[in-house]
Amino acid sequence: MKKNLYTATLIGIGLLLWLASGIFTPAPEPTLDAKTAALAEPEQTLPRVRVAQFNAEQRTLTRMLRGKTASKRTAKVSAETTGRVITRPVERGDLVAAGTLLCELAVNDRQVSVEEANAALSKAEIEYAGALELKDRNLLSKIRIAQVASELETARAELARRKLNLERTRIVAPFEGVVEELHMDVGDLASVGAPCATLIDLDPLLIAANVSERDINYIALGSSVTARTSTDEKLIGEVTFVGSMSDATTRTYPVEITVPNPDYRLRAGLTTVASVETQTVLAHRVSPALFTLNDDGIIGLRAVDKSSRVVFHPVTIVEDAVDGAWVTGLPGVVSLITVGQEFVSAGQQVEALDASVAPATASLL
Repeated sequence: MKKNLYTATLIGIGLLLWLASGIFTPAPEPTLDAKTAALAEPEQTLPRVRVAQFNAEQRTLTRMLRGKTASKRTAKVSAETTGRVITRPVERGDLVAAGTLLCELAVNDRQVSVEEANAALSKAEIEYAGALELKDRNLLSKIRIAQVASELETARAELARRKLNLERTRIVAPFEGVVEELHMDVGDLASVGAPCATLIDLDPLLIAANVSERDINYIALGSSVTARTSTDEKLIGEVTFVGSMSDATTRTYPVEITVPNPDYRLRAGLTTVASVETQTVLAHRVSPALFTLNDDGIIGLRAVDKSSRVVFHPVTIVEDAVDGAWVTGLPGVVSLITVGQEFVSAGQQVEALDASVAPATASLL
C-alpha cells in the first residue's frame, strides 16, 4: 500500500513539473506569412456610404388649377318700350361694336310726340321771358313768376322724356361682343323687358377655377399664369380675382384668371389646366428614393457633415416634377447620402465614398 502511494506521488509531481514548464517557455515568433496576412487584412470599423453633393437652386413654385374659360360679360339686351320689330340687322355669331343696332321698333307716334313737346317748350320759354320783363317793372307777383318758371321746367322734362321714349325704339349693343342668341325677328311684337339678343364679351377672356383650402394662400392677385385648353391652345394671363368665401359643399374658393383675346379666337366653355406661379424659393432637386424617416416619423434626408458624421435634415416637399422632387430645409450646399442611408443613423461616424466613383466591392456596409 505504501509502495502504491509513493508511486502515485512521484507521477503527480512529474505532471506538475511538465505543466509548469510551459509557463516559462517563450511563445514562438510569428512567421513572415502571418505578418503579411495581418497587414493585408485591416479591421473595418466604420460603415461605408456613398454621398453626392447637391446645390440649392432658385425655383419658381407653381400650383395647378383646373377650370374652364368663360366670357367676361354676358347680357340679354332687352326692349325698354313696346312696339313691333321692323329691323333686325344682325345675325348669330356677328361681332358687333358698342352702339351697334340690334333690333329697331316701329316709331309710330313717338316722333309726333317729340314735336309736340318741342312746341310746348317754346311756348313756355316765351311766357317765362315775358314774366321776367314784367318782374323788372314790378308788374308781376313772385308767385306768378315761380309758376311760369315751373311750367318751363315741366316742358323741358316732358321733351326729354319723349325723346328718350323715341330713342328706346332702337335697341343697341351696350358693349363690344359676339351675338350669341337672337330672341326676336322682324314682325314680332316687343314688350318691355322682352330680350332682343344675347351678347357675350370675350375680350378679355376669363378662366374660372376653384382652389382648395390647402392651396388658396399660395394664390395672389397679379400672379402670372400659363394655361392650356382642351383644344391645345396656350394661354398667358394673370390672376385678377381670388374669392374670400368658400363653397359650402366643395369647400373650394373661386379664382378668376384674365387672358387677352382681342381677335375673339378663343371661346368660352373650354376645359383648361392652368399653372399659377406662386413664389420663388431656394430648393434642391432630389430623387424620391433618397427620402427616409427619423425615429419620430418625420420625412427628411440623411447627409454627411465635414467630420463624416451622419446628419438628418427634415425637409418639405414643395413640388413634384418629372425629373425629381423639389424640397426645402437643406443647407445651400449639402452632401446627401445616396446609398446606404437606411443603414445609418444621425450622429454615427461613417466612411463617405464619392457616389460618382464606381464601387470596388458589391457591398458598402
